[in-house]
Amino acid sequence: MSSVKSTLSTRVSKKLVGLHRWTKIAVMVGTDLIAMPFCFLMAMVLRLGSLDVALAYGKEPYAIVAVVTVCVFAFSGLYQAVIRFIDQTLLKSTGVGLALAMIGAYAVSMFWHDQRLPRTALVIYWFVAFSYMVASRLAIRAFLRRSTGHHLQNKNLIAIYGAGEAGAQLAQAMRVDGKYRPICFFDDKLAMTNHNVAGLKVFHTSRMAEMAQQFGIGLVVLAIPAATPERRRQIMHDAHEAGLEIKTLQGMVELADEKISAKSVREIKLEDLLGREPVPPRVDLFAKCVQGKKVLVTGAGGSIGSELCRQIMAQQPAALYLLDHSEYALYAIEQELQARFPQVSLYPCLGSVCDARIVERLMCDGGIETVYHAAAYKHVPLVEANMAEGIRNNVVGAQVVAAAADKAGVETCVLISTDKAVRPTNIMGASKRIAELIFQAAARKPETATTFCMVRFGNVLGSSGSVVPLFKKQIEQGGPITITHPEIVRYFMLIPEAAQLVIQAGAMAKGGEVFVLDMGDPIKIVDLARTMIEMAGLQEKNADTPNGDIEIHFVGLRPGEKLYEELLIGDGATISEHSRIMRTTEYAFEPAELERLISALEQACASRDDETIREMMRQVVREYAPPVLEENAVVSAAQSRPEIGLATPQPAIMPVQTGLQ
Repeated sequence: MSSVKSTLSTRVSKKLVGLHRWTKIAVMVGTDLIAMPFCFLMAMVLRLGSLDVALAYGKEPYAIVAVVTVCVFAFSGLYQAVIRFIDQTLLKSTGVGLALAMIGAYAVSMFWHDQRLPRTALVIYWFVAFSYMVASRLAIRAFLRRSTGHHLQNKNLIAIYGAGEAGAQLAQAMRVDGKYRPICFFDDKLAMTNHNVAGLKVFHTSRMAEMAQQFGIGLVVLAIPAATPERRRQIMHDAHEAGLEIKTLQGMVELADEKISAKSVREIKLEDLLGREPVPPRVDLFAKCVQGKKVLVTGAGGSIGSELCRQIMAQQPAALYLLDHSEYALYAIEQELQARFPQVSLYPCLGSVCDARIVERLMCDGGIETVYHAAAYKHVPLVEANMAEGIRNNVVGAQVVAAAADKAGVETCVLISTDKAVRPTNIMGASKRIAELIFQAAARKPETATTFCMVRFGNVLGSSGSVVPLFKKQIEQGGPITITHPEIVRYFMLIPEAAQLVIQAGAMAKGGEVFVLDMGDPIKIVDLARTMIEMAGLQEKNADTPNGDIEIHFVGLRPGEKLYEELLIGDGATISEHSRIMRTTEYAFEPAELERLISALEQACASRDDETIREMMRQVVREYAPPVLEENAVVSAAQSRPEIGLATPQPAIMPVQTGLQ
């Protein structure tokens, strides 16, 4: 019998939904014209206490009130709304419109001293008519949703984690959307247990597995936008332990009734679990070197370079020039930027930063005002195995860019460096330290009109050289995840954070400084791997859980790899104009001396002799300490963990004069 009723209601609802729009409006108007006289009659009976007395006023007042009410409903937009998606905002505005109409009628009656109708009946009528309007629309909405959306609701039973304001709004929005069907709340506050929020019961998080099994819940949505990354990790772990998939809200901006919807729910991303809150940019610094400027980005197709381009284009530059030696990478970022920012002039250039003619022509002919030098080889083992080419790209490229910027009179030139340049143990880090020395020497030239500076940061989540894509691929293949050492740690930041740091550094630079982001505490790589395993809904396979899914193998440190990375060479860092960005000045060479040393290094590279190259590296980068092999393990000369990323300073070769106090 119930199945017959369900089938019949489904047919009726589909018939109603399939009606022509004007037919639906006509049905609603006709229904209200019939119902409103009875609403007013009820108000009159409540006021007068007698049905006979109320009927003695004749039909005319009831007809007039009905017509006026329907006109108010039409004016407020009630008939234009789709009943299945009607919201409380429209109901409120209709109620306000009806109240204003009744107040107007009351005022006219008072002005003309009309005693034909009891005025207080109008007040009672507002309550009756508004109750009818709300109840009728909500009843029809519930009928249509139950009948047409039954198949969706059964497949999308969810629980909401967090019975606060965000959770309550999410539950209401989900009822409107129909994609998900909220069943209950979970909350770790004992005071909320067994309470009712937005029509749903709140259970303590300790009962998550029990309730999920009882109600058939397969998904829990995290509705605590202010949750710390540590708490998010714990909630994700608890949800997976209960056999539940977990998602989260897009962000605080969507917590308004008008915006939150089923589309506000998304997968939890790795950056949600970073271990600290993202560092927001300062708007004034962000636009200073970009807005209305002609900007050049080298390595524009890379992970950092492409994000730099996106951030720059959003600030409306006069023109953006892209330089990259990879045809596909350049094509991909050009197509993306043209589609997203068609109003900004875009000039892609295929070529190498080591080609002085191309770089000089770009800067001089383009009238470049700001340069962000992101082109570099950054993969430690590959550069270690290809020393000469790595040095050529990273060192000669920096020389060419700095010289061309000086010659073209560029206003600001920013080098993107790495934490591996601090007391480097590998060729990649040492080559980036030389690039820093080149920019510092360029800043020391008294006749230069260009402000040179460097930006140094740690590993970037999701970039082409980070461990995240590697771990993701290994998980997809069923493991194992390979990690060099159980104690290895790294500083991490998001790709947008890295790009924003680079852009803001140029705005704060006076010449020759190094800027670093306060990235909080470093993260253990093994903890990152375990988090990614959990995010995939899998379990680590080890001695405690032999039936797990993914193993973690430790394979030993690679050539030139350190357990702990550092951010600063010296201990003289100060807070910049941005509270989360530090600036420091480090030792530098006189330009002529540095040029002589680099020339000798280039000759060593031409010999293709690794030991000669390393020896010349040590002459240029005094703190460069190549690793030595001990029983199949690579041991670095700098393995002691530094405090807050600072290291003991080297004897100064030449202090940088920046005019900063």
